[in-house]
Amino acid sequence: MTDLSGKTALVTGGGTGLGADLARGFAEAGATVWIAGRRRAPLDKVAGAHPNIRPVEADVTDEASVRAMFDEAGPCEIVIANAGTSASAPFTKTDLATFRQMVDVNLTGAFLTLREGAVRLEGAPWGRLLAIASTSGLKGYAYASAYAAAKHGVVGLVRSAALELARTGITANALCPGFLDTEMTERSVENIAGKTGRSPEEARAQLEKMSPQRRLTRPDEVTAAALWLCGPGSEGVTGQSIAIAGGEV
Repeated sequence: MTDLSGKTALVTGGGTGLGADLARGFAEAGATVWIAGRRRAPLDKVAGAHPNIRPVEADVTDEASVRAMFDEAGPCEIVIANAGTSASAPFTKTDLATFRQMVDVNLTGAFLTLREGAVRLEGAPWGRLLAIASTSGLKGYAYASAYAAAKHGVVGLVRSAALELARTGITANALCPGFLDTEMTERSVENIAGKTGRSPEEARAQLEKMSPQRRLTRPDEVTAAALWLCGPGSEGVTGQSIAIAGGEV
């Protein structure tokens, strides 16, 4: 198990789903973990379950809020840009407001979080910048053009940042899970069922078929990969977009 005693991690979108699992995993590894989000109640619930987890309210789409988030958390050697949202619509019916929302939360939020993390880590001997992207950042999905565009942007952002930081002790990587067994996917299941008339079970099975393993990706699988990228021997792994999707890509 990766020992992160003495390290501090920041996880955006840490109140639910994958973010909450990341927070628990890093806390169990010994890190002090700050979880950020716009809603206080879910943050407090996750933080209340582990003494190493602390909440901070923040809006990752707002530059001043991101800076205030880091001010409250203090020095963070590990920064995980996990906050995200999804929307589904045919390409020709995707309105500009939806496209902007997908880019604002998923791409701009990751940019502001990782950029500020890099600024705060300047001169540090060790640091890890991680973005939670998606298989959508590695391939296209029908009815998800705005989301896929934003996640492709996250992959490019990480690759460029990694090159600039290559001669420091700071690495930058993206984790690209397939459909996750989380609340966000449950909303996708409800959306598919509502629009197609299929049962929730049929809609879920449709998403499971995207993976050659015929299942959704578990959050703890992504957490394990994130911990590996923070462990010994990971120094040469940077600028990568690691798919955790049962062989889908």
